Amino acid sequence: MSEAASSFRPMTATRATAAGASLQDSFEDLGTHLSQVTFCVVDLETTGGAETDSITEFGAVKVRGGEVLGRFQTLVNPKSHIPPLIAVLTGITNTMVADAPPLTEVLPSFLAFAENTVIVAHNAPFDTGFLRRGCEALGYPYPKWPVLDTAALARAILLRDEVPNCRLSTLAQHVKSPTRPNHRALTDAEATVDVLHALIERVGNLGVHTIEDLREFTRRVSPQRRAKRTWAQDLPEQPGVYLFVSERDDAREVLYVGTSRNIRRRVRTYFTAAEKRPRMEEMVRVATGVEAVPCATPLQAEVVELRLIASHAPRYNRRSKFPERNLWIKITEEAFPRLSVVRAVRDDGATYFGPFRRRKSAEEVVLAVYDGFPIRQCTQRLSTRRPSPACALADMDRCAAPCTGKISVDGYGDLVEQVRTALAQDVRPAVHGLRDRLRRLAEEQRFEEAATVRGRLDTLIRTGVRFHRVRSLAACPEIVAARRTDDDWEIHVIRYGRLAAAGVARPGDVPQVVARAVRATAETVLPPVGPLPAAGIEETERIAAWLEQPGSRLMELTGDWAWPLHATLDHPGLVSELGVGS
Repeated sequence: MSEAASSFRPMTATRATAAGASLQDSFEDLGTHLSQVTFCVVDLETTGGAETDSITEFGAVKVRGGEVLGRFQTLVNPKSHIPPLIAVLTGITNTMVADAPPLTEVLPSFLAFAENTVIVAHNAPFDTGFLRRGCEALGYPYPKWPVLDTAALARAILLRDEVPNCRLSTLAQHVKSPTRPNHRALTDAEATVDVLHALIERVGNLGVHTIEDLREFTRRVSPQRRAKRTWAQDLPEQPGVYLFVSERDDAREVLYVGTSRNIRRRVRTYFTAAEKRPRMEEMVRVATGVEAVPCATPLQAEVVELRLIASHAPRYNRRSKFPERNLWIKITEEAFPRLSVVRAVRDDGATYFGPFRRRKSAEEVVLAVYDGFPIRQCTQRLSTRRPSPACALADMDRCAAPCTGKISVDGYGDLVEQVRTALAQDVRPAVHGLRDRLRRLAEEQRFEEAATVRGRLDTLIRTGVRFHRVRSLAACPEIVAARRTDDDWEIHVIRYGRLAAAGVARPGDVPQVVARAVRATAETVLPPVGPLPAAGIEETERIAAWLEQPGSRLMELTGDWAWPLHATLDHPGLVSELGVGS
């Protein structure tokens, strides 16, 4: 047996803090020093700027550590006419390129010249776009060059009062380059080399010493944020949860909780330009360290994440912070029951349906029930002995009017039982109750009203799926299930909708033996109240989604894991029941 994880009570956290920033970086964290990087500074002249235009000249300079290693320059026959304006701008005429080699001969030579280099260009997307389209047209795989744009780098480094713009000619003059750009490829490439070296010299005192630092600086990643990348170097490369924390004045605050299949790799992205969310940049600035909780499986990581978010309510997490805010529809326990939207499920014998994340969805389902069944919509308590005046809904035959004695207690009870059945067992009566109304609205061409009624019905059916997914697992004492991933078996023990344990059977392990060990160390879970699972709703939904994936297998089952046959309808079934078209 290679690995088995028991309940979630004992959790070991790997930690990286601000103190770790003073440790020596690993080679991976240090990256490649700029003096060891080979740059290929390239410039292209073309017949225009459109995607349909062609290259007329290549110019490139290969440099490393300030030393020129080689130059590449050639005209290219574009096989098309050079517009007069372009000829005036570049000095390249149709006569000059008539005997030049075509791109089919030039591009392979340039690809060999630029191999294993960092491509540098001024306004790089223009040049790399032509190179990419040339490779695609000639059937060459486009090289995965690291690309550096000196225009973007200049905008990140130079102040606005230093240069009026970031054109190549302006920058060349600003850095006192001996080469003046003249819209010829090699000359412009040589001027770009001087601009590149000047910009690198400018950021040297800002802690930018590697090509990785330089590229991140181009993307406006602050040195303070980049410096915190050392926090990730000791984190595990396995599934789990990571927590950004802040510790100040002996007070510890969890700022953000996330999950990943590879904790170390995911945490590293927070210190690079790959993380673009403004609130995450603020979170990293406030944080003083990162903690990791390794998990046996990705599902366990998701569950631990949900529980930690619910426990700490981190200010930078937006989702899953307040699981108790789910809403439910309740059929009240009184002489003439009614529907009520409530925030909590109680052990009071009432029927509950849900949950809903938004009040609007709960209200839509309530209206769908009212559309299909004439149960009362008033909120006051009604007496079985003393009648009271009817409301407008009774006059419109939209209410059975138990207040007036029009329907008996038993007759109204039968009506409520139909509603209870439609919500909890068989949705078809609710669909049938709406069928005649939808037909009438369609015949009267009141299509907007019909769409509203149909939307309410869709919400009812979607909620029914969620309700039965949760309730079926909540009622099941134990499920031991496994799923094959690559060479491993992920094994989970679920009790009353709660993940009680997780483990992995590695190659060479017997899955049944691992499952028995995982089950023996699983958390003890008590039966829940009503339709609620023994865990948060979202946790149970994540478990249900995992169980429903292709390839998941039941190893042991205690109790029943089942839905009523007609609890929900798919789209064809709904159309069939309605009988009014799709």
